[in-house]
Amino acid sequence: MRTVEGVPATFVFADIAGFTALTEAHGDIEAAALAADFASAVRAELSPNSGQYIKTIGDAVMLRIPDPGEAIRLGVRIVDGVLQDRAPSVRVGVNYGPAIERDGDYFGAAVNLAARVSALAKGGEVLISGQTAALVPALEGIYFESRGRHELRNVREPIEVFAAVQVGAAKGTLAVDPVCNMMVDPDRAVGRLVHDGSTYFFCSLVCAGEFASRPDRFAS
Repeated sequence: MRTVEGVPATFVFADIAGFTALTEAHGDIEAAALAADFASAVRAELSPNSGQYIKTIGDAVMLRIPDPGEAIRLGVRIVDGVLQDRAPSVRVGVNYGPAIERDGDYFGAAVNLAARVSALAKGGEVLISGQTAALVPALEGIYFESRGRHELRNVREPIEVFAAVQVGAAKGTLAVDPVCNMMVDPDRAVGRLVHDGSTYFFCSLVCAGEFASRPDRFAS
């Protein structure tokens, strides 16, 4: 077993928000196919010299990008474009620091923190640690929004977290299926139902039927 103390780099975790709900609504086969397509789409965003695709963990992917600015840009591209018409929102966490390389995988506090930051993100968000944001104070076309200080599991001190937001990004044009969290174009939704004065859109008749049978479970 080969173990190497590597130079600092940026670690990126990206996954599909609401993947558990999607699996429950659409079944294991469709969910597994979507996860595989997501991983392939993320791989396609990497140029030969921009970084490494480390591994797949369920519906999540782990990347190592030497340059923190490029890692943030990649995160924005992933949430804004990867499987945009097929998947629920994607979320990304980014952190820069040293890690131990062992047989092609990476371990250490910097990796763990990137995973914890990713878990904080909502669908469609790229969250980065404060120390990473400080390394890239200015990125053309991207600005940082503070998300405050957070206490993270197994991390000694609270950390400052920022969201990387693309300038002029248009949000809110798609609806979210309340059953499986799939993004839905309201004009092309397979189903739509009104409950307590609110309109809900659905990616499939299966989700519409599930909502109709138990609206109070999903309406909130």
